[in-house]
Amino acid sequence: MHDYLVFQLQAPLSSWGEPAVGEFRGSATHPGQSALIGLLGAALGLERSDEAAHADLRDGFGYCVGLLSTGSLLRDYHTAQVPPRPALKGRPQATRRQEMAVPKRELSTILSTRDYRQNAAQLVALQAREGRPARYSLPQLASALRAPQFTLYLGRKSCAPAAPLWPQVLAAESARDAFSVYAERYEAARLAAADQGGSLPLEPLPALHSLAFDAHIEAGAPMDLSTQRKDRLIRRQGWQFGDREERIALIATEEP
Repeated sequence: MHDYLVFQLQAPLSSWGEPAVGEFRGSATHPGQSALIGLLGAALGLERSDEAAHADLRDGFGYCVGLLSTGSLLRDYHTAQVPPRPALKGRPQATRRQEMAVPKRELSTILSTRDYRQNAAQLVALQAREGRPARYSLPQLASALRAPQFTLYLGRKSCAPAAPLWPQVLAAESARDAFSVYAERYEAARLAAADQGGSLPLEPLPALHSLAFDAHIEAGAPMDLSTQRKDRLIRRQGWQFGDREERIALIATEEP
C-alpha cells in the first residue's frame, strides 16, 4: 500500500499549454507535469523565483492524471495590445497598467490563436518518491489545495475551477485504485450534500477512461503507449522546460 494525494480538476474552460509555434497556442487534453507543479506552487504560495521549492515538487513526487473527460475544443482568435520592447526598459512592469503606460501611438497589436478545452475533467494523483525526501508532505499539499495562498487556475488566468479541488490523502495499491476510492468518497459526499428539495450541488464524476503517468508512480495499469512532452520543469522563473516521457494506459469502460 502507498499513500496518494488525489484531487479533481473541473472547469468550463481549461488550457494546458503545449510548445508554442509562431502565433498558435495549443492545448493538450490534460495537464502536464509543469502545469501540476505550477498549481501546487500557487497553492503553497511559492514565488517563481523559488527555484529550489519548485525543483522539490518536481523531484519529490510521481504524478498520474486520470482522464475523465477531454471536453471539446474551443479555438479563440486573440488580439492584444503591447508596447515596444525598448519602451519597457528601465521602468516597472509589475502590472498590466504599468506595462501599458506609454503613448498610445507607440502601441502595436499582436494576433494569436489560442486553444481551450470546454468542460474537461481530470483526477490527479501524487505519490512520494522513495529515497527522495520532499520538503512538503502529502497532507501539507492537501491542506494548501484546500486553502490556497494564490489564486488557482487551470492553465490560464481566465480558467477558474468550477468545483473545489477536494484533495484527499488515500492509502491504496496504485493510483488507479486511489482514483476508485476517491470517486466513491466523492459520490457519498455529493449525495450527503443534497438540499431539502433533493437538489445536488455537483454532477457525478465521469468514468475513468485513461491514465497519463510518469515512471515514478505506481499507476495500476500497464502502459499502452508512451510519448515525449516538453513539460519537465528546468527553471520556473525563466520558463525553461525539457523533455519528459509520459506513459499512457487506456482503461476499458463498460458499455451503458
